[in-house]
Amino acid sequence: MTRARIAVTGATGFVGGAVAAVLTAKGHDVVCLVRSDPGPGFPWPARRVDLQDTGSVAGALEDRDGVAHLAILNDFARMYAQRREAHDAYVGLTRRVVDAANATGCTVGYVSTDWVLDGTGHLATEDEPPNPVNFYGVLKAASEMVVLERARRGFVARVGGVQGVHRTRPAGPRAQDVGFGYFVLSLVDALRAGERFTVWEDAAINSVATPITSSEIGALLGRAFDREVDGVLHFAGATAVTRRELAHATCDVFGLDPSLLDVGPPPEHARLPAPVPYDTSMSGEVTMARLGTRAHTVGEQLQALRRERDEGRVVALS
Repeated sequence: MTRARIAVTGATGFVGGAVAAVLTAKGHDVVCLVRSDPGPGFPWPARRVDLQDTGSVAGALEDRDGVAHLAILNDFARMYAQRREAHDAYVGLTRRVVDAANATGCTVGYVSTDWVLDGTGHLATEDEPPNPVNFYGVLKAASEMVVLERARRGFVARVGGVQGVHRTRPAGPRAQDVGFGYFVLSLVDALRAGERFTVWEDAAINSVATPITSSEIGALLGRAFDREVDGVLHFAGATAVTRRELAHATCDVFGLDPSLLDVGPPPEHARLPAPVPYDTSMSGEVTMARLGTRAHTVGEQLQALRRERDEGRVVALS
């Protein structure tokens, strides 16, 4: 049975594609708002929209109950080199989406990040105020404020440590970086090929998080739209882990050889030209109670991801 009619921005990306896939699998009427034709192989209905024009976005939202906003400028170096462009791609675009949603009666679900936190806490709660340490975090925190202060109906969902399959580019990208994203499958790919894998450890990278699968994010967004929640939500797993702990848990669940793991600092070329928050673990206890579910352990998240990767289907725990 069809449930909410939801538009998704950023559906050609890693998390956005998972959100579109899960919402569709759970019976929602999904349409993806895209800047250009995604091609005949794109798996969900799409509408071309001029994201620079509020009226164009509003026209695409006229028959929608909600919009899951995930579109970003996913290029850290360009973000710093072209700050005006980056500000518009985050804060300006979010303002246009919110204004279009207000004009059409839509609920805005804005997907933010644990990098709005400064990395000095542990298991931060939903009422923790943002204190970002780099420009990406600043842009996401500013976009949160646009939704919280400007949207007539809306919520912010902070996510972090996201693991999953890229729905529109299944072969990649999949590489360890100074955040937690892509970590698990980059490790799985290496060890299944019999290669060694170096788990990065360094005080200057994101070293502690509460991993969650991208599919679980989609399931939680569906619950948030259904329950018409507002405010700040934390979409987080139940287990705060270090990279080394996540690596060994991955070996356990995927049946991999942990003797192929090494530990060392990241290569210089992988470091960002800005500070990175160290501990971005979040508590989602209040969020899960509001959504009528529970946070899932790192073992449960990894088991779901293994089924999703090896069986080629959506696996959402909530």
